[in-house]
Amino acid sequence: MECKTVGVIGAGIMGSGIVQICALAGRDVVMVDISGEALERGIGSIAAVLARSVGKGRLSEADKTAALARIRCSSSYADLAGCDMVIEAATENEVLKLAILKQVDAVLRPDAVIATNTSSISITKLASASRYPDRFIGMHFFNPVPVMALVELIRGLQTSDQTHERARELAAAIGKTSISVKNSPGFAVNRILCPMINEAVFVLQEGLASAAQIDEGMKLGCGHPLGPLALADMIGLDTLLSVLETFFTGFNDPKYRPAPLLREMVDAGRLGRKSGQGFYTYA
Repeated sequence: MECKTVGVIGAGIMGSGIVQICALAGRDVVMVDISGEALERGIGSIAAVLARSVGKGRLSEADKTAALARIRCSSSYADLAGCDMVIEAATENEVLKLAILKQVDAVLRPDAVIATNTSSISITKLASASRYPDRFIGMHFFNPVPVMALVELIRGLQTSDQTHERARELAAAIGKTSISVKNSPGFAVNRILCPMINEAVFVLQEGLASAAQIDEGMKLGCGHPLGPLALADMIGLDTLLSVLETFFTGFNDPKYRPAPLLREMVDAGRLGRKSGQGFYTYA
């Protein structure tokens, strides 16, 4: 069954990005957030991005207007009842996600797919919040969603083949390439990426090089488009810390121990771009 109506829970950076690409791909979208202010910021951000695309000649004014018309904002999970698929994109917090998913599961149709945009939490564990764990799957989008081409599809222990296929079809329909990976802490990409960023924080902490030198070295020496510390600021240092703590607990391996400097910066509220201060300062 084609996913014509998509619900997205969360109007933050990830949620609004998913809403934007779904609407541009011709899907009707319900964007839900308990905060009215977050919804205003989310739809405002989408409108601004689409307006810039029109200004650069990448999108027509008519397509921009049509995409915005497909988006409906709500602060009630009940408005997700008619959706073919719901993608939960709340903060990377297991307790919060489980609470949200239980409430959403109660209003969805039995044939609707529930996906979570988690970057590290067990899909099987999150599926326990659903009455139908066979229709639950992980769809890990990457930031910024409209730009990054990849979606990781992660099956829980009970995820059905039909659910996986519907998620794969939606990913393709909204212009993404998907890879299927097993349910394990960090899945595939973050399992490789986050320890690399963490090591860059250790290098900074030990005074081997400055943040700018570390990032320049990785860009020029390894061909990375963005240095690891600048990338950490984009991801959010609190999100990065949460992922590394999941690794450390899940694998019980000291190689995943978060750098003390990372934890200290999170304690100080220096979370990266979203707080205006991380390894770099942002206006």
